[in-house]
Amino acid sequence: MRPELTSAYLSNAHYLFSYYKGLADKAMAGLDIQQLNHALSPGENSISLIVKHLAGNMLSRWTDFLNSDGEKAWRNRDAEFEGEYESREAMLAAWEKGWACVFESMAALKPQELEQTVYIRGEAHLALEAINRQIAHYAYHVGQIVFFAKHLKGAAWSSLSIPKGESVTFNENKFGQNKI
Repeated sequence: MRPELTSAYLSNAHYLFSYYKGLADKAMAGLDIQQLNHALSPGENSISLIVKHLAGNMLSRWTDFLNSDGEKAWRNRDAEFEGEYESREAMLAAWEKGWACVFESMAALKPQELEQTVYIRGEAHLALEAINRQIAHYAYHVGQIVFFAKHLKGAAWSSLSIPKGESVTFNENKFGQNKI
């Protein structure tokens, strides 16, 4: 692969991870531990359990990313969906620890390593494919977090993008009238 493309890809992947983390951070802001641990119905995941799962996945996938299978023997995936966090601080500490592992591993990657084979549950992927897989996985769960947080906040919700009904005003302010 061309070095300028692989460098651009790594930069974009880092941006996307940061973007999705930021969306979830904003969505969870202001929620207390009871809200974070609330499930809509029995057997469904709370935001807290989604965070627990993501943190476990991040630590497993990104620890020794290029050299060992992304599904570590020490990971207990099923336990990630049981026993919510006792405090908001404990949940956020796990969340930040998982993301730190992602960002540290991404920062260490060299463009030429994107073509290296890595394994997830014994299945071979190019490192680039494994990164794409994680971006998609995290985006999926961040969408769940945002949806659930919006439900919990109700009328107090603040849009994380262009608020409903403000697209025209946004476009006029950003691009000038009739320039789209």
